[in-house]
Amino acid sequence: MRYLALACDYDGTLATDSVVDERTLEALQRFRASGRRLCLVTGRELDDLKRVFAQLNLFDRVVAENGALIFNPENGEERLLGAAPPEALLERLDALGVKPISVGRVIIATWEPHQTAALEAIRECGLEYQVIFNKGAVMLLPSGINKAVGLKAALDELGLSVHNTVAVGDAENDHALLAACEAGVAVSNALPTLKEHADLVTESARGAGVIELCDRLLASDLRELEPKLSRWDVEIGTLPDGDKVSVHAYGRRLLLCGTSGSGKSTFTSGFVERVAAKGYQFCLIDPEGDYAGFADAIVLGDEQAAPKNDDVVDLLRRAGKSVIVNLLAVPLDQRAAAFTTLMARLIETRAQCGRPHWIVVDEAHHMLPNDLVSVPDALRYIPTGLLFVTVHPEHVSQQVLREIDGLLLVGETPKDMLEAFARSVKRKAPRAEKERVAAGEVLFWSIAPPSELLRLRPTPATAERRRHRRKYATGELDEDRSFYFRGPTDSVKLRAQNLVIFLQLADGIDDETWLHHLRQHDYSDWLRTAIKNPEIATAVEQVESSEDPDPRATRDAIRKLIEKTYTLPA
Repeated sequence: MRYLALACDYDGTLATDSVVDERTLEALQRFRASGRRLCLVTGRELDDLKRVFAQLNLFDRVVAENGALIFNPENGEERLLGAAPPEALLERLDALGVKPISVGRVIIATWEPHQTAALEAIRECGLEYQVIFNKGAVMLLPSGINKAVGLKAALDELGLSVHNTVAVGDAENDHALLAACEAGVAVSNALPTLKEHADLVTESARGAGVIELCDRLLASDLRELEPKLSRWDVEIGTLPDGDKVSVHAYGRRLLLCGTSGSGKSTFTSGFVERVAAKGYQFCLIDPEGDYAGFADAIVLGDEQAAPKNDDVVDLLRRAGKSVIVNLLAVPLDQRAAAFTTLMARLIETRAQCGRPHWIVVDEAHHMLPNDLVSVPDALRYIPTGLLFVTVHPEHVSQQVLREIDGLLLVGETPKDMLEAFARSVKRKAPRAEKERVAAGEVLFWSIAPPSELLRLRPTPATAERRRHRRKYATGELDEDRSFYFRGPTDSVKLRAQNLVIFLQLADGIDDETWLHHLRQHDYSDWLRTAIKNPEIATAVEQVESSEDPDPRATRDAIRKLIEKTYTLPA
């Protein structure tokens, strides 16, 4: 189940003229009976909401005052996300004739056309406040508080994520709410601008639109919306023409294969970094301690102490943090059993709270070897949001491999692994255009229809990019990847083993040698193939294409392009 919670606006969405009809209440009850959770998110003050709506106990949390107040109907507890309105601001609003005015625990509310006076009062009082509109209503709140912030706080209390939540609304103050959730829905009576940005617009208005949404969620979990949710896709690499290739955040089971030292860890680090950047939670099972330095996750376990499954699950549930499970202290012959037990707990946790969104398993051939008679009962259903990493695809359980819908290959000779995988799953391997994959490339076989084989340059992790930038700027490239100034007659051989030395030599060589390599596009070719920076290479290529190039001007232009990206020593 992808969507575990529904966040509903009140006025104009659930309610018509402040009243929620019986059919809408019945739909909400059906939705909650399915095991999902409900949050009410409104601009109203809580006391006012209680007067007009007696069924607050239908909801697991109520977010009132446009995100400033969290209310738990079960126990009556309230939590404020902002401070009470300053007296100086209230006095200034009164002096400016702002009436009617309503003051909540945090919010100040009035009506148009008092927005100008409200902004003037905020400025004169020197406050960091904001003005939010809601179909004629004007709300004053501390900066940074809105419905999205309030919902996130409420979901944290419930142990849920915005990525497992659908939001529905109708007005200006619902923009942030819809944008923050995995799917945003506007009822048909919503403002045109909100409908333009929504992932789905209901056919019906107000409560009838909410009924329609509840029925669709119960029937299909909104699987039909997947093509519209590309903003959450996770990038895996770039095609030769520069187009980005991504995979859906949900519904994929990926296998990454490559020999030792071929770049599997680099690719995996970049992938989970981008998963985290989208706000998704991951759990990475790390048998060899290769990911201990990852900045965006908590590491449990080391070479002395094995991690406890209860601690892993507790962190995933309570903190909402990504977790790396280091199994170095687990003997090799016990890792498969340890993995099976942990994986069962992760699948159970995901069923209950939707997280971790991605499960990454390194050394998959040890975790689920092919000599298993059958996959353990706990793993009979292989979850989506899964990345297996292995040196030997043919050594991974065939039952698992048959569930894979995307194969990633790194290393110079992917053909053997491609064919080994295809044999294991009894599929015909697609024909690779080349026998080899160049250093830094990845071959991606998207198995799910339409099946296609793509050659990509993977997007590296930020830390990896920083490391590579230092290496290219001041490090030591090997002889095959260094640049050589040779001149038109091949009479010189000046080696530049990094960018600093390249720029130093460029300043000192004669104009004839400089222009010789410029006209042959040698500089852009080196930057593209050895330095692996197609963006700079393309820009340098434009400099090289000048009809009558000036030696000094082209040197300066190429220097600026390099210095713009690489921090070079003075």
